[in-house]
Amino acid sequence: MISSEYLYWLAGALLIATSLLIANDSSHPRRWWSALFWSDLGLLFISGDWMPAASVGCQVIGLTLIVALGGLKRGSARPLSATVRRTSALQLRSKLLLPLLAIPLITMYGSVALKNTRIGAFFLLDPNNQTLASLGVACVVSVLVACWLTRDTITQSVRQSRELTDSIGWTLLLPQMLGMLGVMFVRTGVGESIASLAKTYIATDVRWLVVAVYTMGMAVFSMIMGGGGAAFPLMAGGIGVPILIGYFHGNPAVIAAIGMFSAFAGTLMTPMAAHFNLIPVALLEIPDKYAVIRAQTPTALCILIVNTVLLYYLM
Repeated sequence: MISSEYLYWLAGALLIATSLLIANDSSHPRRWWSALFWSDLGLLFISGDWMPAASVGCQVIGLTLIVALGGLKRGSARPLSATVRRTSALQLRSKLLLPLLAIPLITMYGSVALKNTRIGAFFLLDPNNQTLASLGVACVVSVLVACWLTRDTITQSVRQSRELTDSIGWTLLLPQMLGMLGVMFVRTGVGESIASLAKTYIATDVRWLVVAVYTMGMAVFSMIMGGGGAAFPLMAGGIGVPILIGYFHGNPAVIAAIGMFSAFAGTLMTPMAAHFNLIPVALLEIPDKYAVIRAQTPTALCILIVNTVLLYYLM
């Protein structure tokens, strides 16, 4: 009854609403190109499954060209005055956390308590992706709770969403782009190529060397693709399974857990993980866009060293 596809339609509608607001903003430095960018992306969210693959590919290339040629610019922010925000915050106090907490709580409840729940012949939540469907419901409820607390309207929430989307810019699209890159790497046999290179250029019978290549490789590919989820199948398929498990007979659970943790360490050190490292900078208006990465890199390097030692002794 609640399909995860509805979440994509809702996100697409919100992006199209954003494009309309930008198109009506005469002060925006690139309003027509920015409006075209967000409307095209919204259209892909809504009807991408029904479009020819070649058409979707051309649209993605078009989005990339708009960004590369400087067509996507940030408009002038129009936040509420500091006095209004301070007064509202003092009135609401800890109640401001309710919309924030509603998202993980409802998502967890829907994923666990409502799993496989039926109403008649229909599943309540999309059986193919219950977590995503629960997340969509949680986001809608959170917006309604926020409107109730602030005594504001859905229209105002859309306006604020436009301000947020405009501030984040192209980095909002980066996770989807990197997700496609990860799928492409897996399907084109990059994992097998990694295994071939490892057997050719490193001594695969030297345990400490293979462990180091595995953990460091997880971090490097995570830095390239912006996330551990995309890097894991490549390094696990290239080194983890055939060498660490197949040759050294390591514990698969330990190899998988520490390998993924090493990939997450790489995520801390790359601008490609925009949702972690660039979006917070944009939202907090930090002058140095790499400030978060600089702060996290020493911790990430320490994690990699510790993970390599742990995997060598525990696998």
